[in-house]
Amino acid sequence: MKKLSIYSISLGAAAILFLIILWKISIGDIASAGIFFLAFFATLALGFSGYKSFNGLVFTTMIFAGVAAALYYPYLFLEINGYKLTGLIIPLIQIIMFGMGTSMSVKDFAAVFKTPKGVFIGVSAQLLIMPLVGFALAKTSDFPPEIAAGIVLIGCSPSGVASNVMAYLANANVALSITITSIATLLAPFITPVLMKLLAGEFIEINVLTMMWSIVKMIILPIGAGLLFNKLRKDSAKWLDKAMPIVSMLAIGIIITIITAAGRDNLIKIGGILMVLVLIHNLFGYTLGYWYARLFNMNKQDARTIAIEVGMQNGGLASGIANSLGKITTMGLAPAVFGPLMNITGSILASYWHGKPVNTDLKKTQTNN
Repeated sequence: MKKLSIYSISLGAAAILFLIILWKISIGDIASAGIFFLAFFATLALGFSGYKSFNGLVFTTMIFAGVAAALYYPYLFLEINGYKLTGLIIPLIQIIMFGMGTSMSVKDFAAVFKTPKGVFIGVSAQLLIMPLVGFALAKTSDFPPEIAAGIVLIGCSPSGVASNVMAYLANANVALSITITSIATLLAPFITPVLMKLLAGEFIEINVLTMMWSIVKMIILPIGAGLLFNKLRKDSAKWLDKAMPIVSMLAIGIIITIITAAGRDNLIKIGGILMVLVLIHNLFGYTLGYWYARLFNMNKQDARTIAIEVGMQNGGLASGIANSLGKITTMGLAPAVFGPLMNITGSILASYWHGKPVNTDLKKTQTNN
């Protein structure tokens, strides 16, 4: 009961802080509300952590705390002793990808041969739906070219490890989710630059070979190192399996915070409109991904998996690509906004589907197929 009361008090404090924020906004004094935003998200995260139904929102809430800090105190996240913190983005992406590699083995890819239909449909859905929706939104946005290109970029990126977590929470096909993420990620160095050339070439100049090499450095090399490490360690270093998901989440939070600070001025100007467009992009991914799978007679559990895989993109990788092109303050904005929003919508969707389990017995599966 003592712990429960702490969580309840935290939620109560968050409610009071939220009212203070609303009051600050109503009197036009939002400029001095920074400390209240930070306290609100911190107490809300602590409160959520005490309730199983809200536990999945803790990470997202802390990301919003980082975003608030970056918006109000950007100088803290721009440089330290002359070192620009944007230089941390690519190494952090490489750490995340190394962690992904350590959780994989060559045997995992055997699933491609066991369930080729699901993998093909899932990967093809990613390559078609999100890039095309991103292009359509960029064309209608009236944003500066580099910011519009960022919307296309998030659509051309593969899914990330967050989709695997949401698939688990939604009682979807986790094995299929992991396989689609792995295949899409390994294809990214070759597919993403080509899609960007085709769809974003009218917004900015795209050097396909340069982008391919930057993605290879961020994905293929770290994942390869992780796979090798996983093979050599055998049963030792099991602590790494528990540590890497936490390290990855922290890395994603740091990346989003740095990008927000770097692009603060642009984000303040267009943040509201960008948020709406990014949300539309995300929701279209879930919806079209689900019905795309159903169009090919995939069962409901697999269709849910593909919906999550399509709707949840690797915002960290997209940010790394934007940074490698020297466009983190413009092209990197859409990925930075997409990350927190997709975690919220993904958690809501996963909770909804968790409460509506699919009958996966043989007859039902055959009927759905």
